[in-house]
Amino acid sequence: MPEMRIVERQADRVVILDLHGRILIGQGQNLLRETVDRLAGSGNTRILLNLADVPFIDSSVVGELVRTLTTLSRKGGKLKLLNLPPRIRKLLSMTRLLDVFQAYDSEDEAVRSF
Repeated sequence: MPEMRIVERQADRVVILDLHGRILIGQGQNLLRETVDRLAGSGNTRILLNLADVPFIDSSVVGELVRTLTTLSRKGGKLKLLNLPPRIRKLLSMTRLLDVFQAYDSEDEAVRSF
């Protein structure tokens, strides 16, 4: 399976991270953390994670999403999710994290929500 990769782009004052591939403990999780920490450190605290091309995340990544949300919130920012695949939506629903994260199916709507 190819490694996870992240493509960064901007819409208005929101950084959209298009995630590609499986996100697993270790490399994928670390790449996500480093990317968000770099962005937040440079003042980009409005982040939208596009998960359309992510077939799988493991439980450690769910913890990483919560950590990311907390980090950005402390800096006055927000983390929102876009295009949740059914398997990830189910995982977040089972862990009651869909109540914590704002998730969108429309990129325009998600960007406007910031």
